Amino acid sequence: MKLLSLPYRYTLSRHLYSSSIRDILNTQPEGCKKKLKGWAKAMRKMKENIFVDLDDGSTHHRLQVVIPKNKIPASLTYGCSFEAEGVLVRNPNNQLELIAESINVYGSCVVQNGYPFAPRKTYHPEYVRQHLHIRPRTATFSSLLRLRDKLSSAVRNRFAEDNFIEINAPVLSSNDCEGAGEVFAVKPDSENLVNEMISKDHQSPMEAFFNGQTYLTVSGQMHLECMARALTKVYTLGPTFRAENSKSRLHLSEFYMIEAEQAFINTTEELLSSIEKTTSTVVKQLLEKSSDEIGHYRNTTNASKDNDPVNMVNVPYEVISYQKACDVLEKQNCFKNAIIRGKPLAKEHELFLVKYNGQKPIFVVDWPKDLKPFYTKAIPNNKSLVYAVDLLCPNVGELCGGSVREDDYDVLKEKLSFIGLEDKLHWYLELRKFGNVSTAGFGIGFERFLQVLLDVQNIKDTIAFPRWPHNCKM
Repeated sequence: MKLLSLPYRYTLSRHLYSSSIRDILNTQPEGCKKKLKGWAKAMRKMKENIFVDLDDGSTHHRLQVVIPKNKIPASLTYGCSFEAEGVLVRNPNNQLELIAESINVYGSCVVQNGYPFAPRKTYHPEYVRQHLHIRPRTATFSSLLRLRDKLSSAVRNRFAEDNFIEINAPVLSSNDCEGAGEVFAVKPDSENLVNEMISKDHQSPMEAFFNGQTYLTVSGQMHLECMARALTKVYTLGPTFRAENSKSRLHLSEFYMIEAEQAFINTTEELLSSIEKTTSTVVKQLLEKSSDEIGHYRNTTNASKDNDPVNMVNVPYEVISYQKACDVLEKQNCFKNAIIRGKPLAKEHELFLVKYNGQKPIFVVDWPKDLKPFYTKAIPNNKSLVYAVDLLCPNVGELCGGSVREDDYDVLKEKLSFIGLEDKLHWYLELRKFGNVSTAGFGIGFERFLQVLLDVQNIKDTIAFPRWPHNCKM
């Protein structure tokens, strides 16, 4: 093996003691020499020293750096990026701080030149949202991003522990999963390329590149149904897109979905168990491993104590039928939207049912067939109802939707023929033809999951770069 040249090996050794604040808080290396890099979040001038709060993004905690006045660069100001090297000691409050021996400023920050966030000030989320490129510098949103990362890991851990296989469902798709037509069509931007590729058999420009209409995916469900018929238990966590003209606090044009599909399930009870296990296991892991960060976020945003994430851990959840839910709602006279049996529940109805259940999650099952997609299996003893479920939660209403899928070839063929999709979805029908099994699955909105756990009021504040009608910055 060829040895590294001396200068490179020497460079490596010089950086061995570089640390993150998170590592320091976990190991408490008092008396050790460390090098830290980050951003100045607060500065306090005393007689002989300046105290700077350093934030490196690894945790919501900051580390105080003590700098003698004779070692302070002129460019060391609030918001600048810098490196501090020194020894960790305990101050009179028994907290670790770094006594700086050297300071190096990487990037200056002059607030008066247009930096949108002044020191020691708080801002409304709508204002912060106007500065997406700098929003991660705020304490609240950086905390949200760390928790989003932990939630993603917890989701994957939950499925891995139960032998689910992750599938990377395609972003480009030839189908609109639920048939609602709320899709973004895809075609090359280059007209020359389109004209070059278009065929002579009356093909439209939208079909030229892929020889068929292509969309940004609205769901990975149908692709997961393919995989489940070979791998039994599968899931995906990826982006989905909806072309809805909605600017509500609960809707995005691009969002992430946790979707799972499992073979050999043919009852609602088994499906409810799978959903409960997912939500409760994920939240339990998050509370165990990130309770400090969660507490920090919820405290700084004044999250409602009525919306306690512990309620997501306590299973089983309450179950109510659609008809029973209508019975409960019809007794109230506080709604803007009237309760009409056989029609979808409005958001205010969903939130009332959660409140009726003590601000705890509640399943609504056995839905009228006309309210659910064509692929949902009918209940044998009542063909007007289907094996479908919505999980309602505080703050958002519907968090999760799922169903047992129609597995009868002839029944599905008739449904596809009725809605004019038999040719387009012939492959989906063919799944029921060879070695068929029953499957069931569900989808959980990832951003809405964060809204439930952290009591985030606007979904646009749960994702780094939100997209909604008339807004696609960066």
